[in-house]
Amino acid sequence: MSISKEDRILGTLYGQALGDAMGMPSELWPRTKVQAYFGWIDTFLPGPKENNAACYFKQAEFTDDTSMALALADAIIECKGEISPTIIARNIMKWAQEFDAFNKNVLGPTSKIALNEIMKGRSIESLENNGTTNGAAMRVSPLGCLLTTKNLDHFIEQITLASSPTHKSDIAISGAVAIAWAISKAIDNCTWQQIKLGISTVANIAQQQKITTFSPSMSSRIQLGLDIAQKPIGIESRLSDIYNIIGAGTNTIESVPAAIAMVEIAQTNPNQCAVLCANLGGDTDTIGAMATAICGALNGIESINPQWKKQLDEANQLDFTHYSKHFYRLRQLKELTDDRSTTD
Repeated sequence: MSISKEDRILGTLYGQALGDAMGMPSELWPRTKVQAYFGWIDTFLPGPKENNAACYFKQAEFTDDTSMALALADAIIECKGEISPTIIARNIMKWAQEFDAFNKNVLGPTSKIALNEIMKGRSIESLENNGTTNGAAMRVSPLGCLLTTKNLDHFIEQITLASSPTHKSDIAISGAVAIAWAISKAIDNCTWQQIKLGISTVANIAQQQKITTFSPSMSSRIQLGLDIAQKPIGIESRLSDIYNIIGAGTNTIESVPAAIAMVEIAQTNPNQCAVLCANLGGDTDTIGAMATAICGALNGIESINPQWKKQLDEANQLDFTHYSKHFYRLRQLKELTDDRSTTD
């Protein structure tokens, strides 16, 4: 049965929320602590009071990852598919202030510094924003839903523009481009096998466009992650190798390759992916959000566990079909524009 693009967009958004909410209780804990405290996470749990990042969230609630993705999505809808860093920053700031994020352990260090500077009146263009954390990649899924990949330079340019309020470093942009590109390709009905063949190259092109750090190669890390994920050993051993060799931290150079590897280990099943990411240790909610968004794009909304989907709707008081309808229409317009520019 063929999956429509609108169903894939909806699957992406629910995948993001599912991976985020499933990984929330264990976020930023070492792998050994996750195993000792939870045993094995296979359902939504509330954030433990002992976890100073997750303690603010109830069962099935998503975190700043999805809240910022929706702030980005709202900005895109408001601007009719155009990317406005000012509107994106305004929306992220509005969420941060309403959630009191500046006084809670939920904002990443790069985003916190950038938003504080913007509050002081600094222009986005004047900010360095050269941090290497994963704030751009964790919220990028709406751009994967919006943009086609026909013109890679334009694709990278748009991701760079949307990331600029908080992240401008080569590695942050490369990671965001890799996640968004995988989602966009999946929405265009590419297989995971096809996506795997191109994602390292795309990540490398994005990283090389404007070198600002002395980071390792995103392309090489992604390939290493995929190699580990394909080892003929048990799932637990592969998770351990991802955690110990690739890393599962908040730096983009760890979390994005880890997320792409988790898609492979889960064999693109979004429900299994969310569970595996929650038990990985480290930045579980962010890795879960990125990886499960890709799985949702590959397999559509019908692949999401309906009971978990219902719990997400109830806990977060949100209907993602509002977004999927808007983004399907906006993507159609982008496709028409891209077709015309290709013809010209």
